[in-house]
Amino acid sequence: MTTTGRLSAVLVDLSGTLHVEDTVIPGAVEALRRLRQCPLKVKFVTNTTKESKQMLVDRLQKLGFDVQPEEVFTSLTAARNLVEELKVRPMLFVQDSALPDFEGIDTTNPNAVVIGLAPDKFNYRPLNDAFRLLLEGAPLIAIHKARYYKKSDGLSLGPGPFVTGLEYATDVTATVVGKPETTFFREAVKTLGCAPEDALMIGDDVRDDVGGAQVAGMAGILVKTGKYRPGDEEKINPPPTTVCDSFSEAVYYICNKILKT
Repeated sequence: MTTTGRLSAVLVDLSGTLHVEDTVIPGAVEALRRLRQCPLKVKFVTNTTKESKQMLVDRLQKLGFDVQPEEVFTSLTAARNLVEELKVRPMLFVQDSALPDFEGIDTTNPNAVVIGLAPDKFNYRPLNDAFRLLLEGAPLIAIHKARYYKKSDGLSLGPGPFVTGLEYATDVTATVVGKPETTFFREAVKTLGCAPEDALMIGDDVRDDVGGAQVAGMAGILVKTGKYRPGDEEKINPPPTTVCDSFSEAVYYICNKILKT
């Protein structure tokens, strides 16, 4: 099921795969325990930008998941790394709860625009300020471009439509740092000391989780939870390696079919 036939690592999406806000997806806690009993390295990869990594880990632990901060690779970290590399002062479109991951970054007199999921900040005036900065030559950094995401009350707009709107208005192309970018996936597996060809991704987003992972050289399992909608598996080519009803079923598939072949 992997390019080399030797599965050594599993990347796991969080929101929509293990939980939706403060609700655990049925069977996910127990399934993660089973996955850890397999001879595999595990990394949690997320585009979540509503809260800092530490707040996210605290939330997961309160929900009953055995997750440690060093096991989580976030698009916020990737964005901060790029900001530091470019030596820019960003106008940050992230929720206040995510700001700790940018602690120490100079945001005075901004000369770059960084956009994540920021429902409280997506209104005309700040977006117009960002528009004017981009017209003056500032780079546009998209933490990710998800079209939508799953909340407890239904699907909601992600940052993608707002990033695309600014691209359209300014003729500027955003640099995307999170999923589905190949660099994001390869950096994540690099932290585990394995090659993409020996890794597998589990997620509920057919494009950003599964499609992105497969482009990076990994296998991909699509789960029918979170933001999944009927027919999603037909939206990418090649299609997902396999499709499972849930994370629990995906873990069963890995431990009882892939590892035993």
